[in-house]
Amino acid sequence: MDPERIVSFINSLDTEIPEYLSTLESYSRKTDIPIIRHEMQSLLRVMLTLTRPKEILEVGTAIGFSSLFMSEYAPAGCHITTIEKYEKRIPLARENFKKAGKEDAITLLEGDATDILKTLSGSYDLIFMDAAKGQYIHFLPDILRLLKKGGVLLSDNVLQDGDVLESRFAVTRRNRTIHSRMRDYLYELKHNDELETVILTIGDGTAVSVKK
Repeated sequence: MDPERIVSFINSLDTEIPEYLSTLESYSRKTDIPIIRHEMQSLLRVMLTLTRPKEILEVGTAIGFSSLFMSEYAPAGCHITTIEKYEKRIPLARENFKKAGKEDAITLLEGDATDILKTLSGSYDLIFMDAAKGQYIHFLPDILRLLKKGGVLLSDNVLQDGDVLESRFAVTRRNRTIHSRMRDYLYELKHNDELETVILTIGDGTAVSVKK
């Protein structure tokens, strides 16, 4: 079986997303701004339907596509808090939220998630981790504190284009720290007594964790 053909076939079965999201997706491709892949979009829709979250926390806003996507498919009244530190993308995200009429549904917090997470005290039904992969392990203590019992943590891009499978010395020197931290993160997700985790190979790898 050809994995790429299988993914293309599965993606071809998807229903259309709203036009404003499709336009934003096209813009992201043209400008090389990373957004969630179609496989993650499908998984998010299922998880949002399954968990029916009232409060969502997202770490890594970029230009707001995933926040808007979740807001579109989450139950009515759901509120999303999203964190972004890259200054050039923050105005674009805010503009996109405004255009979509989602300013009341989405709160954007500006700054380093390592600092911001420590200031939060809410309880979140769903947490979506889609930021700098080398920081996931550092975010985890606060993420666990903020995730309610029975809540779901989705961690995207955990396989690092396959690098996480390789020996430390098989990856480029500049990627070794990220490689080591992601391995530590996945180990913690699978061995933490507070979590039940499955690691899926969709997209660039996604970990789905439920807080016991």
